[in-house]
Amino acid sequence: MTWVLDEQRRMLRDSAQTFLAERAPVTHLRKLRDSADAQGYSPELWAAFAEQGYSAVLVPEAHGGLGLGVAEAGLIAEQIGHTIAPTPFFSTAVLAGWLLKAAGTEAQQKTWLPRIAAAETTVALAVDERSRHRSSAIETKAARDGGGWKIDGKKSLVVDGHVAQALIVAARTDGGIALLLVPAGTPGLKVERTAMVDSHNAARVTLQGVKVGADALIGTIEQGAALLEQVLDVGRVVASAELLGLADEVFDRTVSYLKERKQFDRAIGEFQALQHRAAELFCDLELTRAIVRQALQAVDEDAKNAPLLAAQAKARACLTANRAVQEGVQMHGGIGVTDELDMGLFMKRARVLQELFGDAATQMDRAAVMSAY
Repeated sequence: MTWVLDEQRRMLRDSAQTFLAERAPVTHLRKLRDSADAQGYSPELWAAFAEQGYSAVLVPEAHGGLGLGVAEAGLIAEQIGHTIAPTPFFSTAVLAGWLLKAAGTEAQQKTWLPRIAAAETTVALAVDERSRHRSSAIETKAARDGGGWKIDGKKSLVVDGHVAQALIVAARTDGGIALLLVPAGTPGLKVERTAMVDSHNAARVTLQGVKVGADALIGTIEQGAALLEQVLDVGRVVASAELLGLADEVFDRTVSYLKERKQFDRAIGEFQALQHRAAELFCDLELTRAIVRQALQAVDEDAKNAPLLAAQAKARACLTANRAVQEGVQMHGGIGVTDELDMGLFMKRARVLQELFGDAATQMDRAAVMSAY
């Protein structure tokens, strides 16, 4: 059953909505893009995330966090979707925060979680190695080297990789998958910023003979593959929530335009063909909201069907967001394809989020396999 927002969650959602609308509207992204900002995000805004508690959402209270869950992180991500603000929230507060909380050693948690909660650091998860997501195709190698590890390989589409103070690298070993913390600046580590179509941060990473200590391992080799899929599912449901927020924003803007734009002395929203298209999109949004919230809750509860729901939520969110931005551009007519209108920015962001950790086709295939279709 899909959960209904209680008072605490409504307050969190409303707080994030107001904060982002005031501090990081779409003009914030435009400013970073047009100035070719070297970091690609605002450290001041990231620090303000800590003041609001958003960066601490998944960090346990013992380490200075709020001790909340993936569902609450999804509510924040949903509001980020409304303004498409570039922040390290997804890479650091969600992926790294969840992984370190779930499987980090006591020393790793004491070192990193308080800094994540205070937005004093950025950490990036490095998984993909191909142009399309496929977590089973990891070719980066990690071999025992004395008391530590030696890593060789390449990674692509590492979210916030070029500004990360540490990378969590997924590498294949003789015994399974290793998730290894690699500090920025480690000899043999090369990070190259990637120019993304949505003006958000990503990087290519090359590791040549990178050496880290035994204390760099998160979890165990035996549980590495399962742990990686779990954190990817966390990323999928939170990305789905951002896609939902993005689609909601595009829908609201489009409906407002249908009411304002006049043709033949009538608001174009009076034409039945456009009403039908808007109504169908509204239905898609409500269906997406239901499956995304159900998936967020299932991941939080580590439910048996959480992977299936995560795949379904990501697939549905990808399809809905794609439909929303296409309808938004078309219903705005000629101005819909201009950079002056924000619609194109939402379309580009939606396209990148769709590919992140597997697009709709990938997720539908995963769902089919898990359902023994």
